[in-house]
Amino acid sequence: MAAENKKQFIRIRGANENNLKNLSVDIPRDKFVVLTGLSGSGKSSLAFDTIYAEGQRRYMESLSSYARQFLGQMEKPDVESIEGLPPAISIDQKSTNRNPRSTVGTVTEIYDYFRLLYARVGIPHCPKCGKVIARQTVDQMVDQIMELPERTKIQLLAPVVRGRKGTHVKLLDQARRSGYVRAEIDGSVYELSETITLDKNIKHTISIIVDRLIVKTGIEKRLTDSLETVLNLADGLAVVDTMDGNYMNFSQSFSCADCGISIDEIEPRSFSFNNPFGACPECLGLGYKMEFDPDLMIPDKSLSISEGAIVVMGWQSCTDKNSFTNAILNALCREYEFDLDTPFQDYPKKIQDIILYGTGGHSVKVYYKGQRGEGVYDVAFPGLIKNVEQRYKETGSEAMKQEYESFMQITPCTVCKGQRLKKESLAVTVADKNIYEVTNMSIDKLKVFLAEMQLSPQQLLIGKQILKEIRARVGFLADVGLEYLSLARATGTLSGGEAQRIRLATQIGSGLVGVAYILDEPSIGLHQRDNDKLLGALMHLRDLGNSLIVVEHDEDTMRAADCIVDIGPGAGEHGGKLVGMGTAEELMQNPDSITGAYLSGRLKIPVPEVRKTPTGFLTIKGAAENNLKHIDVDIPLGIMTCITGVSGSGKSSLINEILYKHLARKLNRARVIPGKHDAILGVEQLDKVIAIDQSPIGRTPRSNPATYTGVFDQIRDLFAATADAKAKGYKKGRFSFNVKGGRCEACSGDGIIKIEMHFLPDVYVPCEVCKGKRYNRETLEVKYKDKSIYDVLNMTVEEAMIFFENVPSIRRKIETLYDVGLSYIRLGQPSTTLSGGEAQRIKLATELSKRSTGKTIYILDEPTTGLHFADVQKLVEILRRLSDGGNTVVVIEHNLDVIKTADYIIDIGPEGGDGGGMVVAKGTPEEVAENPASHTGRYVAKYLK
Repeated sequence: MAAENKKQFIRIRGANENNLKNLSVDIPRDKFVVLTGLSGSGKSSLAFDTIYAEGQRRYMESLSSYARQFLGQMEKPDVESIEGLPPAISIDQKSTNRNPRSTVGTVTEIYDYFRLLYARVGIPHCPKCGKVIARQTVDQMVDQIMELPERTKIQLLAPVVRGRKGTHVKLLDQARRSGYVRAEIDGSVYELSETITLDKNIKHTISIIVDRLIVKTGIEKRLTDSLETVLNLADGLAVVDTMDGNYMNFSQSFSCADCGISIDEIEPRSFSFNNPFGACPECLGLGYKMEFDPDLMIPDKSLSISEGAIVVMGWQSCTDKNSFTNAILNALCREYEFDLDTPFQDYPKKIQDIILYGTGGHSVKVYYKGQRGEGVYDVAFPGLIKNVEQRYKETGSEAMKQEYESFMQITPCTVCKGQRLKKESLAVTVADKNIYEVTNMSIDKLKVFLAEMQLSPQQLLIGKQILKEIRARVGFLADVGLEYLSLARATGTLSGGEAQRIRLATQIGSGLVGVAYILDEPSIGLHQRDNDKLLGALMHLRDLGNSLIVVEHDEDTMRAADCIVDIGPGAGEHGGKLVGMGTAEELMQNPDSITGAYLSGRLKIPVPEVRKTPTGFLTIKGAAENNLKHIDVDIPLGIMTCITGVSGSGKSSLINEILYKHLARKLNRARVIPGKHDAILGVEQLDKVIAIDQSPIGRTPRSNPATYTGVFDQIRDLFAATADAKAKGYKKGRFSFNVKGGRCEACSGDGIIKIEMHFLPDVYVPCEVCKGKRYNRETLEVKYKDKSIYDVLNMTVEEAMIFFENVPSIRRKIETLYDVGLSYIRLGQPSTTLSGGEAQRIKLATELSKRSTGKTIYILDEPTTGLHFADVQKLVEILRRLSDGGNTVVVIEHNLDVIKTADYIIDIGPEGGDGGGMVVAKGTPEEVAENPASHTGRYVAKYLK
C-alpha cells in the first residue's frame, strides 16, 4: 500500500530553497495542481527551483559521464528528499528566443513540415516569367550551349558535393581512379594527383572537371557524351563554366526554356531562411535591413540647419561656424544657392535631396580654416546618409554603434520585400500559394485554407502524412487561443503569455505521457473569454496521463484545478510555509488562507464609490498600425483608463506603438518612429510620458532596487557623514561598489567571480577575498547604527524601513517599495534575479517617490502579471494615487479586478487579428457592462454587483 501511495504523489520533504521554511507537501500526480499565494511567497521556489530543478538533475544523472560533461553540473536543490518525481518539463516565460530568425513557425516546428511539403509536392515556376518549370533533356542542354559565341572556351563541371561538411577523401580518390585529372574545390582548381586535405568542419563545394571544349560546329557528339557523364556523376546536375566568371546551371530536373533560367533541385533547405540555400542573398534571410532614416536624423523640419535641424551624430557641430561640417554646408550653399537660415521643410526637394543623398559625384570647393592653417578642398559631398553610414561602419566602439543605431529604422529588404527567401524558392507553389503567403496568414485563416486546399491525386498521395501533422499542430495553436497570430510572426515580439502558450501547443503536439509539466502563469495576456480554451488544453494534457503543476493567480484556473496548494502566509521572510491545500471549496473554508478569503468573497477589492471625470482628452486620429482599422480614439486625461479587448485585438498597437512612441518623441525627445496614424491632438496638456513595463531594471547584477530608486545615493551620504568615515576621510564614493576605492578589487565589487567554461554554462563563485560582501575590509569597518554598508544592502525593505525610521528622506523612498508590495526584496538584490512583475513594481515605486507635476501620463502594460489578489488590491491603490495627483494613467489589462476599478474603459475588438482593430465600447465600467457587443462588458458586469 505504501508503495502504491508513493506512485500517486510527488512527496516533498524539507524544502528550504530561497525562502521556503522546511516545507513538506504531497502533491497528487496525474492531476491539475495550482500553486498559489502572495507574490514572493515561495511558489516559484517550490515549482521551479525545487521540483523542476530536481527533475532536471535526476535526468542529467541518468546520462553517461561523457554526455554530462557537456551539460555542466546541476546544483542539488536545498531539499531533504523528493519521491515519486516524474521527468519534468518547464514551460516558463523567460526562455523565449529573442533571435530575429526565430518565428512562431520555427518554434512550433510547423514551418519544418511546410518546408517538407513544398519540397515534395510544390510546383516550381520560373521566378522571371512565372511559367511552370519542367525538367530539361540532354538535347536541350546541348542546344543551349551551342548558342554561345563561337570559339568560347568552356569547362564541363560535375557538382558532386554542394555545401556539405567532411574531408571527402573517398570521393576524390574515386574520381582520380576513374581517370579524371582536375577538380574545382571551393572556387580553386586542384590536380587530383596531389594530396588534397580538407577541413572536416567546414562546408565544401566540389565539382569534378570532366571536359574542356571550345564551342564550334562538330563538337555536338563529344559534348553530348561528356554531358551525359557529368549528369551521371552529379545526379542530374551539370555546370558549364564559360571561363569569364559566369556559370550556366543545367539540371535534368527544373529549368525555364524561355528565360534560360535553371533552378536547383528543390529540397527542404531551399525554403529555410536560415540556410544560404534558401535565404534571400541581400538580407541573408532576415527580411529587413537597418538603414538611416532621414526623419530621425532631421526630426523637426520646421527648424533651419543653423538652428540645429540636423541632430545625427557627427553633424551636431554644423551650427558651429568653425567646424568642418559647417564649411561643407556653406560650400553647398554657394554652389546650389540656398542658405542655412531657411527652415528645412521650405527647401525645394532638389536641395533636400542634395543634403541627404549628396551631389552625385559633383565636387564643391570647401573653404576651411582649422588649427593647422586654412585651405581650399575639393569635396564630392556623398550626402548625410552615406556619410553617416560610413562612420557607422568604421567605428570600433560598441557605444558609438548603438548611438548611431538610434538614428536607424528597420526597413523591409528591397530584394525580397520582407519575404526572407530567394526568388526561386518563392516561385514554388502549393494550391496557388507560395510558402511565405501561407505562413503569413493568421492561424484561423490557415486552418480554413488547409481544410479547403485543392491538390492533385498524386500530390495528395505524397503529402497526406505531412498535411495530417500540419493540420493537427495548427489546430493545437488555435486551441490555446492563439488563432490571431501568424506563423511568420517573430518570437521576439510576443508577450510572455503568448510565448508560453505556443510552447504549450508544441508540447500537446508531442503527445508525451507521464511527464510533470510545470507552468508559470500561462493565462497572462489572455482575455477571460479565451480562458476556457486554455483550461481545455491543460485538461487535455492531464487526461493524456501527465501531472500539471501551474503557478497561477487566475480565479477561473483555481476553480478548475483538482487541487490548490496555497503557500504563504506572507511574502519573502514571512512566506515559505504551507497555508492550506485542497480544492477551491476546501480553501474557501480555511480561515488562514488569504486566497480562500478572496475566492469565497470574504475579502474583495472594492468598486470605487465615484468614477472621476476626465479633465480633458487626447485624440488619436486615424490609427492604422498592424490590424487597427484607421480608427479615432479619445483617451481621457487626469483619470485612470483601462484599454481592454481579446488577445490580438490591437490594444498594444494602439497604446505602445502609436500613443507611447508619439508622446515619447514629442515630450521626451526619444528617437523612435510611432506606428501608422494621422495625428494626436491635445499633447500640449502633458509634459512627460513614462512607460512602466516589465523589462528588467538593469541588465547586470550591479543594478539593484537601491540603485534604481536612488535611495542608495542617500544611504552613501549617510555613511559618509558618520564619525568613522570623517575620521578616515572617506567621501560617498568610497561606499560605491562600482568605482575603485572602497570596493573589493579582487571581484571589482561584484561579490561573485564569473568563471567562463567555454562550451559549458558560466560558473559564478563567491569572491574568496571579500566572501561576497563586495567591499574591502576598511570600508566595512565604517558602521552606522552598528551596521556596515553590506549589512544595509542585505536588509529586506521591511527591515530597512524600521532601521531608517529616523531618516525621513530615505524612509520615504523605502516606504514606496513597501507600499507596492515588495516588503520582502533585499535592497541590494541583483536586478537579474527579479521577476518581470517585481521589476515593474520597483519602477512604480520610483515614480511614486518623485514629486508629481500633475501633467504626466503613465502607460502600463498588464501590471498584474505575477500578482496575487491581495497584491492586485495594493496595485489598484497605487494607480489611484498616481491619478489622484491629476496625472493620467493608461493601463492595458485583462484582470477584471483592475478593470472594474477604472474610471473609464476603452474596449478594442471585437475579435483578435483581422477581426479586431475597432473600438467596440467606451465609457465607465457600468456603461461598458451594458454594451452587448463587448466581450469585456459581459465579464466585468459580474464583478460590479
